Amino acid sequence: MQATRLTLICHARTVAQKLARFPLDEPLEMDWQALRLSRCKQFKGAPRLVCGPELRTRQTAELFGSAPEIVDALRDCDFGRWGGVRIGELQKTAALVLQDWLDDPASAPHGGESRVQLEERVGAWLTTLQSTPGHIAAVTHPFVIRAALTQVLQGAASSLIDVEPLSAVELRFHGCWRLRLPGTDPEDLL
Repeated sequence: MQATRLTLICHARTVAQKLARFPLDEPLEMDWQALRLSRCKQFKGAPRLVCGPELRTRQTAELFGSAPEIVDALRDCDFGRWGGVRIGELQKTAALVLQDWLDDPASAPHGGESRVQLEERVGAWLTTLQSTPGHIAAVTHPFVIRAALTQVLQGAASSLIDVEPLSAVELRFHGCWRLRLPGTDPEDLL
């Protein structure tokens, strides 16, 4: 039986990331149109390309292929009232509430989605992939990638995982999910 190979790719940088703001549905900071399809040869063969519904994930997916499939489970965490707000501003005006949210995965003081809810959503999506052999490349968000890794690593503190723009991590399912850190051997790119 062929294994499921899932490559999680973080969307490219946005102005919200640069300014340390909770995201809205903003575009990429880069000229993604000039770079369209520039990364389509990154993988052996042609993986099934999926992405979250937000503009930044759709634009990033266009670097890897055309017509990506939109998967709602890959949408960013719903930050509710904090959308567009700078983290520094919350540290000044609502430091205790922000700290509670950081410390308590079930907390959602912004009126949006808690980390527990996000992890449940992403975990349910990972479960659907267990019977989907082949390679899937998924363009999504740092919070979604952290949630997937928390599921695979069975409870690792997601706050300890940094996900940089355009970084990628690979998960494989063959009886259980395993984290795979691909090497940089030029042969791996063929």
